[in-house]
Amino acid sequence: MDPIAPTSRDVGGAPYPVAMTDAAAQERAHAIFDPIAAEYLARPGVDIGPMFGSEGLRIRGKVFAFVGYRGSLVVKVPADRADELASAGTGERMQTRGRTMREWVLVGPDRADAWAPLIADAFAFVDEITP
Repeated sequence: MDPIAPTSRDVGGAPYPVAMTDAAAQERAHAIFDPIAAEYLARPGVDIGPMFGSEGLRIRGKVFAFVGYRGSLVVKVPADRADELASAGTGERMQTRGRTMREWVLVGPDRADAWAPLIADAFAFVDEITP
């Protein structure tokens, strides 16, 4: 089986591509993400829930970090922090259906050293803004 399997949906009679997943990249990413996630899952109010076709870490029901379909870490951080990460080349802004997300950043597994601190940033941010 091809690790990248394209799929599509039919919307208004016209198909559009749906995320192609890379199983090997996902596996590598989860090897990095899962031990970090385990630390957060021990905290009150933190659990796992659905986000963009994946499962992410949530605080009081709001997702703050998850592994994207191509094996990158995706975190929610303040917009100015997202700008810094993109400018420094540490990450890139997440795009969905052609729209750039203001507070969501993708960070590849080549920057695995940045994952734990960025998950901490994301947790702190979403914890602060979530009632």
